Amino acid sequence: MRIGIDIGGSKIRMGVVDGGQIYKKIEAPTNATESEDAILSNLCDMIRKVMNSNIRGIGIGVPSVVDAEQGIVYNAVNIPSWKRVYLKDILEKEFRIPVFVNNESNCFAFGERYYGEGTAYRNIVCVTLGTGVGAGIIINDVLYNGNNTGAGEIGSLPYLDADYEYYCSRKFFDRNNISGRDALNMALVGDTKMILLWEEFGKHIGKLINAILFTYDPQAIILGGGLSAGYQLFSEKMFDVIATFPYPETIKRMKILLSRKEDIYLLGAAALVV
Repeated sequence: MRIGIDIGGSKIRMGVVDGGQIYKKIEAPTNATESEDAILSNLCDMIRKVMNSNIRGIGIGVPSVVDAEQGIVYNAVNIPSWKRVYLKDILEKEFRIPVFVNNESNCFAFGERYYGEGTAYRNIVCVTLGTGVGAGIIINDVLYNGNNTGAGEIGSLPYLDADYEYYCSRKFFDRNNISGRDALNMALVGDTKMILLWEEFGKHIGKLINAILFTYDPQAIILGGGLSAGYQLFSEKMFDVIATFPYPETIKRMKILLSRKEDIYLLGAAALVV
């Protein structure tokens, strides 16, 4: 048994994972404006609630740059006090079991590869479309971290007058003065303006996917994150753009899949434990 933990700016979620199943799942507010020590204390209290003598390790996904070898978290997104947190050392000292820390997008990729839509593939790129745009990369069944666990920050690649995150994340809808959820609900009941907005969004996602194809040439690209809920509204225009990719055989041999498991981040975090 392993504990998988997903630390976000708004809430911390965790559960005991065994055989691809999640047991004793709990969540609580991150209280992200509090001090580093206060958030750590809350995290430890939560771990105690799910800990048992059969737990052999803890895996944690964090929205930040991470020194995966040392388990150090740098500048966690939306958690201002977490500038440099020696998370692995702190938790191993407290609980006396191995702790593994990685970027949340990498945990998403691990989860999809071993428990989700990517089980049939050795080379995948898993893209999160939400508050930002991130990606986890699996190459020949090995998670590719990069030197600073920063590989896959495709949202920061230059695109048009900004970057891909500006056009392929929540920022796209914020600029149009609406949330992704409201845009989705309105489009589903026939709002023409919102339908066109999602179609425009799909064109940008198509460009993003073409950039991934040029860079990684994966067997499959798996889309997750909150905005992937609008797939039925943006996919047609997305595929129209993908069809312009200059190597047709690449398109024929590549799959685009949707993440379908709600707890894929917890499963992926637990899969960090070796």
